[in-house]
Amino acid sequence: MDTPSSSYSFTVRIKSENRPGMVGQITSVIGESGGDIGAIDIVSAKKNDVTRDYTVNAGNVAHSHEIVEELKVIDGLEVLSVSDRTFLIHLGGKITIESKRALNTRDDLSMAYTPGVARVCLEIAEDKAKAYNLTIKKNTIAIVTDGSAVLGLGDIGPEASLPVMEGKSMLFKKFGGVNAFPICLDTKDSEEIIDTVVRIAPVFGGINLEDISAPRCFHIERELARRLDIPVFHDDQHGTAVVVMAGIINSLKVVDKKIEDVKIVISGLGAAGVACARLLAHAGAKNIIGVDSAGALYKGRTENMNKEKVSLAEIINPDKVSGQLETVIEGADIFIGVSAPNILDEEGVKKMASDAIVFALSNPDPEIDPAIAEPHVRVMATGRSDYQNQVNNVLCFPGFFKGLLVVNASEINRDMKLAAARAIAEVITDDELSEEYIIPSVFDARVPPLVATAVVDAAVETGVARRVTKREIEEE
Repeated sequence: MDTPSSSYSFTVRIKSENRPGMVGQITSVIGESGGDIGAIDIVSAKKNDVTRDYTVNAGNVAHSHEIVEELKVIDGLEVLSVSDRTFLIHLGGKITIESKRALNTRDDLSMAYTPGVARVCLEIAEDKAKAYNLTIKKNTIAIVTDGSAVLGLGDIGPEASLPVMEGKSMLFKKFGGVNAFPICLDTKDSEEIIDTVVRIAPVFGGINLEDISAPRCFHIERELARRLDIPVFHDDQHGTAVVVMAGIINSLKVVDKKIEDVKIVISGLGAAGVACARLLAHAGAKNIIGVDSAGALYKGRTENMNKEKVSLAEIINPDKVSGQLETVIEGADIFIGVSAPNILDEEGVKKMASDAIVFALSNPDPEIDPAIAEPHVRVMATGRSDYQNQVNNVLCFPGFFKGLLVVNASEINRDMKLAAARAIAEVITDDELSEEYIIPSVFDARVPPLVATAVVDAAVETGVARRVTKREIEEE
């Protein structure tokens, strides 16, 4: 049975006889059924009966149904209703648009709208760059997807991907103060996606590509970056790479190894795997071996190739090592999994070098069960929130985009990504750093402004900043 979690929490409203021991009987049945009670609230109390809401965490949907059925057999009890709490928070959507300015008087209306707004429009018509200061463009991005590669769900289409994009919008606002609007496109044609984004770009200060399948995502990002004068960021690639890089920086401190000396094996050569390999190489890694279903990637390989893999093969695996994961893992100092569940076994981990580092990031089931790997490794990280050292993109993208928007960056480069990774890593001091704490919490309020400042500095240093100010970051 899966571990009970809030993802599968429900509230069951129960009307029961008002007699001693009834609550204890109900809670015992829930506990014996594997449920985890979060709260009990009285709805109404009468002489003969009491109605209460019991909030319960279950392991999955079927488990929640089983708990309710067990409750129904208790004498003197009636189940009035069952509400899935996850569905409840999605009713009507999770985001909204609010006015920043009051409209209480005729003067307010005449300045915010006609006739006063005409003067602002004409100002922008003369100089389009003024849209950054006089419209929402200054602090607003588009989250663009076609729903073709939604995490853990695959190709579910634009409508079904919308709840994920709404959630992403919430994260941008909560952690970075950035307005983000979901744009879910009803097409999987790469050129149509590119053309559509180019046409809506005047509204936005940046574009965040999300959950678009590889290798199409590489072409879409590359073309949009070429055609637009605003930054384009594919979070599945670069957000993952930045946070992985941060974790590797701190893990190497823990094991006292240098990035140029270690052997790194990356399982999975989709969007995240390719981006991780490129950023690690940019940071100084010399011996990176990427592995996919055809085995190790090397220059000259012909099986299961695409343009991105051909390009990547030029900069990794200098010794042209071949073979499957179970072969190339031997002697590896670092394993990074961005592929599929349970593809690395205990024997594979045992073949790694001493003080090994394992990042098993496949979600919800990692490449290897942490309980199996931990006895044989020094540092263990996953993508899950219920394990230590969670590698989560939310550590990157809110602050990263905040920095981009503050300086009105024209593009994104690897120096900015590496600067963001170092900023995340430096949140944890040397005194705090340990095997169990190499990545800060997603709720650590220090992270977004530090990432934003690092991105601003890197943008200025690399000449892609069109404004130079940190005041807006400091004011957040």
